[in-house]
Parts: sequence; structure tokens; C-alpha cells
Amino acid sequence: MRLVPDRVTRLALLDTQARADTPEAAQRRRGLVALAERGEFLGVAPRLLPLFLHPDHLERLGPVVTAMTAAVGKEAFLRQQRAILERPDSRPLLASIRCPTLVLFGRQDRLTPPSLHEEMAAAIPEATLVVLPNCGHLAPLERPGGVTAQLLAWLEARPREAGTR
Repeated sequence: MRLVPDRVTRLALLDTQARADTPEAAQRRRGLVALAERGEFLGVAPRLLPLFLHPDHLERLGPVVTAMTAAVGKEAFLRQQRAILERPDSRPLLASIRCPTLVLFGRQDRLTPPSLHEEMAAAIPEATLVVLPNCGHLAPLERPGGVTAQLLAWLEARPREAGTR
């Protein structure tokens, strides 16, 4: 979107934010990087699960997320964390997004809470905001049917005329 906005015809933003990390989030992220670099990569997932998943999904999906983390591996995890640490504040870009945009999130997302999604949706001219109840940060995993239904409805909808909400 930042590099070639004219090539993007639709945009879906799921459980994310436009802001750079807060100092607290960056410190937590650096701690996880240090843990992984010390050879304790498998200790990362248990620390993140309460932030990733709604409490109702921890028992069922915790092992799935842990297995996914292991499958991705330490090096990919470190690349992801370092990229996020370098992520710029994208809020100034939001008003320039001119394509239909879905902003979808889990109501109980602790990593990117509702206010951050609402901020993005309010700043993007053609945004549709969708909130999934009883869902944390991993909406596609926690509520796959709800996410799929929302994506399909959004993809099938005709784009609104500019300036309408």
C-alpha cells in the first residue's frame, strides 16, 4: 500500500495497528528476542499465548499456536520481531487509502485493542469495521467461520462511492 497504492484494489487489515510499537511493547518484544537468542525459543510461545488468544480458546488452541511457532522457527520469529520493531507509524498514510478496506479484529485482542482498530477505520475513507466477539488477536484461528464470512461478504460487496460510510 505504501509503495504502489494504485495496484491495491482492496485491503484487509486483521488484528493489526497503524502505530509503531509503544516503548512498553518494544521492550517486551526485545525481551522475547533476547530469550530466543539465548536458545530459549520454545519459551516464547507460552509467554505470548495469553496475549494472543481469548481465554476461552487457550486450552484448545494453545497447543496449535505453540506448534505453529515451532514450525515457523527461531530465525523467522527473530526476523518478524525485528521488522515490527522497525515498523514506522503509518497513521499519516491512512487518509490516503482509497480502496475498500476491511478492518477486522477480535473484541478481546490484547495486543491491538479495539481503540487502535477504530482509529484506523475512522481515518480510512472507505473502511468497514468488523468486531468479532469472544475473540483475541488470532481471529482467523479463533473464529475461522466468522472471519471467512466477513471476508466473503466484504469481497462480494460493491465498492461504495467515495466519501460514503
